[in-house]
Amino acid sequence: MMTVVLTELPSLVPLFARGALFSAVKRPRPDAEFPHTRLVLPGLRIDLARLAAYERVCGFATGDDALPVTYPHVLGFPLAMRLMSARDFPLPLLGLVHTSIAITQRRPLAATGEYELAVHVDGLAPHRRGTEAGVVTEIRAGDEIVWESRSTYLARHGSSAGATSPEKGDPLPTVAEWRLAGDVGRRYAAASGDRNPIHLHPLTARLFGFRRAIAHGMWTVARCLAAHGTPQEAQVRAEFRAPVLLPGSVTFGAEGERFELRSGEDRVHLTGSVYPLTS
Repeated sequence: MMTVVLTELPSLVPLFARGALFSAVKRPRPDAEFPHTRLVLPGLRIDLARLAAYERVCGFATGDDALPVTYPHVLGFPLAMRLMSARDFPLPLLGLVHTSIAITQRRPLAATGEYELAVHVDGLAPHRRGTEAGVVTEIRAGDEIVWESRSTYLARHGSSAGATSPEKGDPLPTVAEWRLAGDVGRRYAAASGDRNPIHLHPLTARLFGFRRAIAHGMWTVARCLAAHGTPQEAQVRAEFRAPVLLPGSVTFGAEGERFELRSGEDRVHLTGSVYPLTS
């Protein structure tokens, strides 16, 4: 794998434009070639104003020096976008849907700390509705990996063999019911930089088959973790099972380490778990 060292975070606006330009000519498939490049940004420091905006829109307490467990995903998103918007990335950026994330945080991350950020694509896989790409993000403090994640992103293009639909279980006990405003996607986009058009407005969402704008998957899991609570050393797993339409109402359920978002008892939007990290 080739390593490319960056001196600053890429600007997201031209990356979205580049990804939109190349999307029309891409024909995704699970056996396609993908970029074997590791992007590295040393000397990363946190923008505290942007962090506070993120904490507010997701429901985390503000002013705590420890980063929310989901925030390093936001830090790594520009690097992931640089990889996924490139010509040699085989999935079209427009309409790409975040389907899962697995996070391991090995110790608290101070908002005033300095870190090295690294992102790479680790493969493609068939999905029942198309092709998924895996994207790995790592945060280092010195020589130690203190936080890492693996996200999957779906390009929809019909059925794929070898993948099955997720099973539905009994609902978890209800903890809260949330009414979500129509601007949640735009507010999260402003705080995170993720301006995928499926999240911003009904008109742009309809271009990709959605009746209304949908909430960011990472907003839903962050909102759940803010309500559920997360140890400072933790393993988090979440699957984004169905889109949350905006505006709308959802039920937050939790029991022990597990949590979920549903609409009623039948529509499952998100399932997840958070465990203390054990050595």
